[in-house]
Amino acid sequence: MNDFAVRDVDVVVIGAGQAGLSGGHHLRRSGLVADRDFVVLDHAPRPGGAWQFRWPSLTYGKVHGMHALPGMELTGAAADRPSSEVIGAYFAAYEDAFDLRVRRPVDVSAVREGEGGRLLVETSRGGYATRALINATGTWDRPFWPRYPGQETFGGRQLHTANYPGPTEFAGLRVVVVGGGASGTQHLMEIADVAAETTWVTRRPPVFRAGPFDEEAGREAVAMVEQRVRLGLPPRSVVSVTGLPLNDAVRAARAKGVLDRLPMFDRITPDGVAWDDGRSIEADVIIWATGFRPVIDHLAPLRLREPGGGIRLEGTRAVRDERVHLVGYGPSASTIGANRAGRAAVRDIRQLLERERAVV
Repeated sequence: MNDFAVRDVDVVVIGAGQAGLSGGHHLRRSGLVADRDFVVLDHAPRPGGAWQFRWPSLTYGKVHGMHALPGMELTGAAADRPSSEVIGAYFAAYEDAFDLRVRRPVDVSAVREGEGGRLLVETSRGGYATRALINATGTWDRPFWPRYPGQETFGGRQLHTANYPGPTEFAGLRVVVVGGGASGTQHLMEIADVAAETTWVTRRPPVFRAGPFDEEAGREAVAMVEQRVRLGLPPRSVVSVTGLPLNDAVRAARAKGVLDRLPMFDRITPDGVAWDDGRSIEADVIIWATGFRPVIDHLAPLRLREPGGGIRLEGTRAVRDERVHLVGYGPSASTIGANRAGRAAVRDIRQLLERERAVV
């Protein structure tokens, strides 16, 4: 295929992270042949999904809730190896084992209505006319940066979790970490060992979860996220409704005062951050551990969004277009959720393709 061709396929999968590889696996099992009946596109330079971009100090032993891809366990990984290396190698082996032949790097610019009832997927390496689409683009490429008065005046460094380099760059500095999720607490616990001073600020008081996070609690958390998606609202992450795990490392950090939280500041000054009650803190660095938003702008030509701002789903299927499935979105954003969503999407797509063939 040359760079300007338009190729007919049955299914296009956009993204080769956990959700995309799960979808590709179930497409392969369904009898479709990769490179003829379906294609997996990925804009990243190598296998690993968003994991390949994680900071070096996030070792595999620190990863919470990483579930294996369907059909192939991740075994023998050393806990002290960077998660980017461990999971990148695992994803690469998975692609080879199931002959998924992911095309990369390929940037998808738009998905729009094509000819003959097909969707046209426009990419940096030509177009694909497809009968169905699995969108598995995740959130990593869309970090969320809140805006506060005076932000542009800050004389120090500002960065997001997406660009976090690890703790060593903050040795001897005064660091403010913004955000009450898992990334924020991990950043704090690492940086506190080398920084001159750390400050943690969050919009809401953090909730720490003691005890095991069992299957019933997981189902309840997913149901809360799923309800928003069914209403057409932008999804919240599953982590946002589960709370922070209260493990030994977190207990120790709380005992040392590292995780003593302050309410969100009201403005940023050239020297730090300030509150309207007169309190202020000087800082050299502000780290925004403020999460990510779904990467779905390329779907805009299909007009799938609801007035609430999100894409309403039934299962994984977009209510406004049954040809489009979103996996790794909303309730399926966790690794185990992505596995299940990939299987569900392929089941519905097979039914769609069979109905179309029956009509012909």
